[in-house]
Amino acid sequence: MHRTSWGGIADERFAATGFFRVDEQDGVWWLVDPDGGRFLSKGVNNVRFDPDNIRDTEHAPYREACTRKYGDRYAWREAAADRLRGWHFNTLGCWSDEHVAGAGAQPLAYARTVDLGASFHLHRPDAVFPDVFDPAFAAHVADRARSHCAPHRNAAGLLGTFIDNELHWSTDWRGGDELLTLFMNLPPRRPGRIAALEMLQAHYRDIGNFNAAWRQNAKSWDELGHRPQLRPPFVRLPPGGASGAREATANRQDPLRAAFASDCDAFASVVADRYFELCVSAIKAVDPHHLVIGSRFGAPPLPGVIAAAARHLDVISFNCYGFDPAETIAIFASAGRPCLITEFSFRGDDAGLPNSRGGGPRVAGQRERATAFEAYVSAALRQPSIVGYHWFEHADQPAAGRFDGEDSNYGVVTIADEVYAELTSAMTRINQHAEALHTAGTPVA
Repeated sequence: MHRTSWGGIADERFAATGFFRVDEQDGVWWLVDPDGGRFLSKGVNNVRFDPDNIRDTEHAPYREACTRKYGDRYAWREAAADRLRGWHFNTLGCWSDEHVAGAGAQPLAYARTVDLGASFHLHRPDAVFPDVFDPAFAAHVADRARSHCAPHRNAAGLLGTFIDNELHWSTDWRGGDELLTLFMNLPPRRPGRIAALEMLQAHYRDIGNFNAAWRQNAKSWDELGHRPQLRPPFVRLPPGGASGAREATANRQDPLRAAFASDCDAFASVVADRYFELCVSAIKAVDPHHLVIGSRFGAPPLPGVIAAAARHLDVISFNCYGFDPAETIAIFASAGRPCLITEFSFRGDDAGLPNSRGGGPRVAGQRERATAFEAYVSAALRQPSIVGYHWFEHADQPAAGRFDGEDSNYGVVTIADEVYAELTSAMTRINQHAEALHTAGTPVA
């Protein structure tokens, strides 16, 4: 089987354009590499010489070990690149040192995260989610795209651009906040609060109708718009899966809960459409050649959010921790766009690390990590929407914890840069045959 220099299969099914793109054939989605190769993005996140300091210190155990082993980061880059290609990986995932991409004997693709929305949020510390209705938001994302995306507009190796990472779209592990209630609790006269209030007023007309549905006692729409805190009448379960099914049952049993849910869903769809339209257009304006590959959903959001993402993105990306990704893939694939898994991992309890903080399943040891990887990726590749998978992450975290306390066995190498042989052997085997597995996948009816 002949492959291009990027690792794609050179079978002349697709035309070369000099940049990565997406295409569909016989109901199966593919990335197409710059040389026209049929490509699946097989990536590893956080491939860095200095990935993690021990929390609240300057001590970086992996960097220190690699300095002793290689001498400097330049020699490490070459070794890391060749090692990844030897395992049949072809992509540097999020937070990686982009210089690794060209340091080895064969190039690696790379993906960039530009934090368009999150960086605006940092300028508005009273907001959990960026106020996309603020006129300054559009100006901010356009300016940040010019500075972060324009310099890469001619880079052949850029797989695509991630807009953000794990924004708070709906109730999830971080809490029960809805975008609608978050925006209604912005300071008075903030554009996002005005937009939320206008949507509610247009729907309910009379303040009494709103009070009845939301269990409030506002005397007027103006008073509601100036309340310091609006308490939601219900706290919903996260969308998707079993919790989403329980939520649907609760809504059928309680019309007021259903009305609240409908309001939240409608507003989230409006926010998502504005967010993706502004961010994607800002990136495409300065870099028309490359894919915009999503905002790395941390969990399945509401269906309207996924639909909005599909209207604007080239690829929908999401993080998916668990043993079997099929159910999560189906949720995102329903929008009809190609999908990229941007984080998954399994942590072994035989690595001498606490594994006390961090997402993803814990397993007994390295053999079980290898088995879990093989089962997970094989299941993912059977889904025709999948165009790649990125493992979290390259090196183990420090036993004493990184900046947020995570201390887990996520690595393909130890913190001393020793290879996990059983895991990487399984990765090599599956990566090498990934295209065949994906071709054999049965399109979802």
